[in-house]
Amino acid sequence: MDDNVRVVRGRNRIRVGDENTDGPDVRAHIQQVALDLFIEEGYDKTSLREIAEKLGVTKAALYYHFPTKEDIVRSLIDQRMDAVDELLAWAETQQRDEQMRLEFIRRYALLHERLPNENVVRFFERNQTLINTMNAGKQMREQMMRVFEFLVDPDEPLAQQLRRAMALFAIHASWFILRDRPGTERERREAALEVAVELMSGASSVAPGLVDVLVREHLEWQPEAEQADAGHG
Repeated sequence: MDDNVRVVRGRNRIRVGDENTDGPDVRAHIQQVALDLFIEEGYDKTSLREIAEKLGVTKAALYYHFPTKEDIVRSLIDQRMDAVDELLAWAETQQRDEQMRLEFIRRYALLHERLPNENVVRFFERNQTLINTMNAGKQMREQMMRVFEFLVDPDEPLAQQLRRAMALFAIHASWFILRDRPGTERERREAALEVAVELMSGASSVAPGLVDVLVREHLEWQPEAEQADAGHG
């Protein structure tokens, strides 16, 4: 059993260290362990019993947080959707111009980095059929269409509309296209944002030096500063 994970006597719930048994750290730990098994053994071949055994707890302790495997996947989708909804809520308070679109891309890149680790992206990538059959997966796709509609100007040429849509895919694609390429994590982040910003603006409308400024701001971002800025527009 993981030294930091145990069943609380009399309550049959999982505790991580000294954290509250209902806290987000517990759910995040279960998600991590489940994702590792889903990646290693496959979603269909992994049972809740195996996840509980990996955690070193009873099935009842796991059931308290996630009654089914699908609930674990749904929680990951919901987590992502909540973060994107917050970003959209911020964007709706801003003037819809080129500078806002570029800042949206920068914040979207940060959002993508703050969400659970690379295994989430790998799982979504390898289990598209499962995601597509889930209602939560449908909701996630609908949300992404809202993002596209927000970023794309329907009066622009189709090629420019496609560039804007592809900017988001550049952020996603960097996780698996560049994963095994030479370079540091920082260099991969920089490359992804640089391509996304260039696609969002189009070669003819990027202000001189603007890509470099946005990339530098992104790489200098500190979690504490971003959290303090949250909710202040």
